[in-house]
Amino acid sequence: MAIVLYARKSVERENSISCETQIEYCKSVLKLDERNEKILTFIDNGFSGGNINRDGFQKMMKLVRQNKISKVIVYKLDRISRSLSDFVNILQEFKEHKVEFVSSQESFDTSSPYGELIVKILMVFAEFERTSTINRVTQAYAHRSEMGFYMGGRQPYGFELVPTVIHNIKTKKLNPIPSEVEQIRYIFEVYAQESVSLRRLLDILIAENKKPLNGSNWSTAKLSNLLRNPIYVKADSDVYDYYDRHGVQMITDVSMFTGEYGAQLYGRTKHNPDDPDWSDMKLVILTHTGVVDSDIWLKCQRKLEKNKQIGNSVSNRTSWLSGKLICEKCGHTMTTIKGKINKDGEMRRYFNCTGKSHKKICTGPKVSIYAEDLENMVYDCIAEKLLDLKGTKHKTETSNTAEINDLKLKIKAIEKSEKQLLDTMLAGGFNDDLLMLANQKATQLKRDRLALYERIEEIKSRDDEKDIVVNLAKSWKSADYNRKKAVAMIMIDKIVISEDGSTKIIWNI
Repeated sequence: MAIVLYARKSVERENSISCETQIEYCKSVLKLDERNEKILTFIDNGFSGGNINRDGFQKMMKLVRQNKISKVIVYKLDRISRSLSDFVNILQEFKEHKVEFVSSQESFDTSSPYGELIVKILMVFAEFERTSTINRVTQAYAHRSEMGFYMGGRQPYGFELVPTVIHNIKTKKLNPIPSEVEQIRYIFEVYAQESVSLRRLLDILIAENKKPLNGSNWSTAKLSNLLRNPIYVKADSDVYDYYDRHGVQMITDVSMFTGEYGAQLYGRTKHNPDDPDWSDMKLVILTHTGVVDSDIWLKCQRKLEKNKQIGNSVSNRTSWLSGKLICEKCGHTMTTIKGKINKDGEMRRYFNCTGKSHKKICTGPKVSIYAEDLENMVYDCIAEKLLDLKGTKHKTETSNTAEINDLKLKIKAIEKSEKQLLDTMLAGGFNDDLLMLANQKATQLKRDRLALYERIEEIKSRDDEKDIVVNLAKSWKSADYNRKKAVAMIMIDKIVISEDGSTKIIWNI
């Protein structure tokens, strides 16, 4: 272990103390038992204390991080740094590596109780400085967002940034690139079709040679991010309601959601596919023109949410029935396992009880449940079920249309009540007590209205599921893996496998 004597001088001045003199002062505070230890000297001549990018200082810190230094001595504290935040970080690093720090002219020694107290006080002030800076930046960011400024991040595909002036402030705004916007509209329109998944969308774009015009390539992740981005939507009241229901903080008033301009979602997300939480996210209307109609954009959002739920519930691609099979004996799921190759050179898959393989609490079925055999049996059962469902579609559509119309009438009635209440409040027709009750009533009306909108979305989503089922009835014989999986998720609650290998399908429909 060594002791370091460190000196720094920014510029040569007549009255300033030289680095050599600083080192002599540092030597004067060495204890008797320290004079025989290894002494290292680092000097930074002509370097400012405003930053830590100094040759001598960096060499010293490298040795500190290698745990080769026991003490650092300086002439004065500001020789290390003139920045409070840098100084506190340096002291913290010294502490982590058990390095004592001493100033020869200021009786500052971190090994003493007084020195430790000073360090803690400095850290309090440094934390206050950091917090104040963060708050200033946050407030400025929020203010700029409320004025409709583009809040940065990766430049979205389909737009370029061009200089503009908003509220007499020079900034930049998004400007649509016509050729790229044409691709974006096509992507939304194709994905909005009921039978098109993200993977199918990617295959279509590749087959039609519709590559991004910026020289990159499409992927399902890129397409998912593009489809979720409100930058592209012509944000109207339906888009406002969509984000409001998800708990997003609406920075821009609903009156600005005219269906003309795009929006930006920003903030720190705690989004969990199983339990979405967008409470820390904010939505603001920007100044650029939206490029995708809200009805198509919202339909894509419903599909993305539904597909994520399906994808999260089952991730095993070895069978389109994975996640649906339940062992009757122990109640645990059954997963697909690849068996040995038979005499024909085929590898047969079979279902295995996780209560047996993982939990060791079950013996499982006494016979082998081969995946191919079970899939063929369930395949035929679904085909029969789909034929039975085809005749019920028209009646269901009629009843759902009537229900949606009734819900819309209720929404109109609530909106009328909200307007009357608002007019009365603005006219000053309430005293303080009545005004408080009126605010409570307004809040309840808003909750009721949003609940009705949510019910409409639920019905529309259910109709989409039924449309998928009916359309698949026509092409079930040639259905691919993803389509079989989607139908099984919608139609089947679970498939119970008994100990003797018999099967019982519990239907959702």
